[in-house]
Amino acid sequence: MQDEQSTRNIFINDPPPVSSLIWTVLEPGIAVLLLYVLHLAYGWPFGGVARAVVVFLLLTYPWLTRLRHGPTHTATEIVLHWLTVCLLLLLLLGYVTDGWEAFPPDLLITWGIAVPLTQWTLAKGVGAWMRHRAQTSPTRRPAVIVGANRMSLRVAEVLAKRAWEGRQLLGVFDDRSGDRVPESAHGYLLGKMDELPQFIDAHGVKDVFITLPLTSQPRIAGLMEALQNTTASLHFVPDIFGLSIIQGRLTDMGGVPVVGLLSSPFTGVNGLIKRASDLVLASLILLLISPVMLLVAVGVRLSSPGPVIFRQRRTGLDGEIIEVYKFRSMTVQENDDAVVQAKRGDARVTPFGAFIRRTSLDELPQFFNVLQGRMSIVGPRPHAVAHNQMYRSMVKAYMARHKVKPGITGWAQVNGLRGETDTLDKMARRVEYDLEYLRNWSLGLDLLIIFKTAKLMFFDRSAY
Repeated sequence: MQDEQSTRNIFINDPPPVSSLIWTVLEPGIAVLLLYVLHLAYGWPFGGVARAVVVFLLLTYPWLTRLRHGPTHTATEIVLHWLTVCLLLLLLLGYVTDGWEAFPPDLLITWGIAVPLTQWTLAKGVGAWMRHRAQTSPTRRPAVIVGANRMSLRVAEVLAKRAWEGRQLLGVFDDRSGDRVPESAHGYLLGKMDELPQFIDAHGVKDVFITLPLTSQPRIAGLMEALQNTTASLHFVPDIFGLSIIQGRLTDMGGVPVVGLLSSPFTGVNGLIKRASDLVLASLILLLISPVMLLVAVGVRLSSPGPVIFRQRRTGLDGEIIEVYKFRSMTVQENDDAVVQAKRGDARVTPFGAFIRRTSLDELPQFFNVLQGRMSIVGPRPHAVAHNQMYRSMVKAYMARHKVKPGITGWAQVNGLRGETDTLDKMARRVEYDLEYLRNWSLGLDLLIIFKTAKLMFFDRSAY
């Protein structure tokens, strides 16, 4: 058995692939090159502000993209990354320093359109070249999978989609008989596990992906011992599809490898980005909508007796109770253990309240909650405490949505799940969207949700 010292460094961080590193340089490089070329084309001096933009792009673009993708990422990802960079540039050079006055408007518009188009064209071209090179290369890496199950099928799909990496799947090894193996895996079967060492030597297998379930630990240990005398690289792929994984990651805790299965996406730098964007956007939005909020406040005051602002106890980050602000839209103020959701034609809703609920104007005071740090602009909508206690035992992974601050708007809301959740199925679907947001968060996704929310405020006629 290995001692503590010898096991401290058995896990290391996997370096990003070369393609990802190259693209991390190319992406801002394209933006810088086009900015310089357009300055030459327009006969405009490449002054100090332009040089500041270059430094900003070179320093922040790799940080924003987080080395997450190679040259196979989609047009949507490219556009969202570029919009994120443009927003930060707008805030830094436009709002803070008025630096955009140093550029001709036509140059900026051309640059804003040309950069993502050039990035996408290059990404498609490089991706096609890499796939062709991998398929025709005589040095492809033969690979096999151990264990015929749903995880092995997923690994096979991923290897097929990432053929440009050069791996060629030969098949699957499993000790079970044909009737116990999933039918979809029959065409992949090559033999029993004890035949694998000889197969590796005979076919020059470079990679072995072990997808046996965690309950097969003795078999995994025996297989590892048998394969250590081969030259193949071994990869263990645990079957965790039955779990609701959110922001899964491998971290090092004082030399101890720890696999995170359910954690917040807003840790470290991501947390700073999220909070900074909330503060900047909430401040700007409050400045812009202050006249509207004043008019709504007067309307609420004149429409029915009672306070203008309704404070409701809701569940926030990590399950803590917070007070959420809204413009009062009802004649009652339910804030106890039994809260009845508003329904279409609800008699408790005032005529003016129906209008501000339909247009989401009743939510505007929550931007003050954002400045307080209780909420975020984008995130899972906060539910009443009473509803949380009811649904946490009825909907799978319901409380996982509280790993982040609640939001004024969210991924579920822009996908048709606004308003009342009068059935268990609707609540379950809302939670699915909330968890999908946690798994796939990016600043670009937040901006997309904000844009869609603004669109819904003016064109959605189904809200009430």
